[in-house]
Amino acid sequence: MLTTRPWACIKRFATANQYQIWCALRYQSTVSSPASTISPALLGRAQALAAEHVELSKQLDSEYDARTAKKAGSLSAVATALKGWESACNSLPELQQLIKDPSTDSELRTIAKEELQTTTEKLSSLSNALQTSLIPEHPFAQMQCLIEIRPGAGGDEAGIFAGNLLQMYQSYCRRHGLRVNILKFDATKTHGHEHSIQEAVLEIETPRAYDMLRCEAGVHRVQRVPATEVKGRTHTSAVSVLVLPNFPSQGEDELVESNWEDPSNDYYVDPTDVRTDVMRARGAGGQHVNTTDSAVRLTHLPTNTVVAIQDSRSQQQNRAKAWQILRAKLAQARRDAREEEMAQLRLSVVGVSRMGRGDKVRTYNWSQQRVTDHRSGITLHHLDDVLEGGESLDKVMASVKKWLKVQDLGLLIADEEAARAKAKA
Repeated sequence: MLTTRPWACIKRFATANQYQIWCALRYQSTVSSPASTISPALLGRAQALAAEHVELSKQLDSEYDARTAKKAGSLSAVATALKGWESACNSLPELQQLIKDPSTDSELRTIAKEELQTTTEKLSSLSNALQTSLIPEHPFAQMQCLIEIRPGAGGDEAGIFAGNLLQMYQSYCRRHGLRVNILKFDATKTHGHEHSIQEAVLEIETPRAYDMLRCEAGVHRVQRVPATEVKGRTHTSAVSVLVLPNFPSQGEDELVESNWEDPSNDYYVDPTDVRTDVMRARGAGGQHVNTTDSAVRLTHLPTNTVVAIQDSRSQQQNRAKAWQILRAKLAQARRDAREEEMAQLRLSVVGVSRMGRGDKVRTYNWSQQRVTDHRSGITLHHLDDVLEGGESLDKVMASVKKWLKVQDLGLLIADEEAARAKAKA
């Protein structure tokens, strides 16, 4: 029996195919209609946006305006997808009637059957395209990004695995032609002369890197026998991966439309809220470490967010890096806070939530050479290729992006249904 609040269990859909099948079951009373593959809430939203696109196009015909043109452009994909989907839907009844009509010529009936099969198959991709066009682009999607890697439970083993993930993302970026460099690297040597990372930050200086890599955020778990384990026991350790939007300096990127002084921007930081401390760097570095106050620590007082950088011998360079990371962390935190607020609202109205960045997202099992992503449900036995940033990692990330799409569709439907319920009330 289907639940009366179906989106309360949206997390159970691991793939887009499962979502499509569920939609067909939910609307089985109209399964003969192509509309059964699209939620009525989504269809209503698409029609409203397409109507808005028509109005904006009329305004542009009479008088050009940059903002109106930009808005119309953002809606063009929805209008085009809806037009193609409706055209296919409208042709199906005509073809079915032509096939059923006893007066139809046999040759024409054969052609109609072939066309019906082609249109039915095409409708699935058109439905998928229409739903995809309705998902709003993430506000940071076009940005460069930072990947912050921190070990969790597991001691030195967690730090060593953090180094494995660091190398994995570096290899992935190189293979895909992404410009990458290490912004921060804080590590110690272990007994096996491997680096145990305490914190590492990668900077990916390629537009849309955030959109490519945001699926990696979360807790990554490793199951293996540590090099320091003398009894051969398998240990479980964890590493936190945080993907942050990387905002370039003011004026360097046209994607940053407003200036740094606008408090409404996510990346705005009031300098009076930040305490700056300078000190001598610790660790290796020779005489320079002992004589120069090059390390910089920034503390955002309202949130107690701390960023400390000592990688460079130049205090100015360390200060610039620290501000870069601080802006990224605060911007992501503000975005997360808004998403959490919306998630709680959805949960109270229609029972819809979503996995957060603090959840366990992936497990790497050495003994089985297995990688399992707990969001999409995919399991691959190509651990080495994944850790080398190879095609197996591409497959895992692609499956997670499909899962994210299903979640976004569920949340979009929940919002539309909640808005409709509120309007009726």
